[in-house]
Amino acid sequence: DMRWWEFRRAQNTKPSTYRCPLCGDLLPSLSDHMLLFPEGDHSRRRHAHTSCFVRARSEGRLPTRAEWERAQPGWQPPPGIWQRLRRRSR
Repeated sequence: DMRWWEFRRAQNTKPSTYRCPLCGDLLPSLSDHMLLFPEGDHSRRRHAHTSCFVRARSEGRLPTRAEWERAQPGWQPPPGIWQRLRRRSR
């Protein structure tokens, strides 16, 4: 199971057919769809229906890296710009 996902809208002009990893149905590449990259690994990209992607995101099944990091025990937000500037001036 992947911890986090990177994703973007697909811009494919190659006439291919894929299988959506979220519903298992066929997905023509020329249709509106999304590319999913497990843990940012672009070599393992998956093509998914936009509607399946939206549903999975709303159910919390495709967290971004930032969302996954915030859910980790002991997570602290990175210092803001003013905190970093104050540290430099010391």
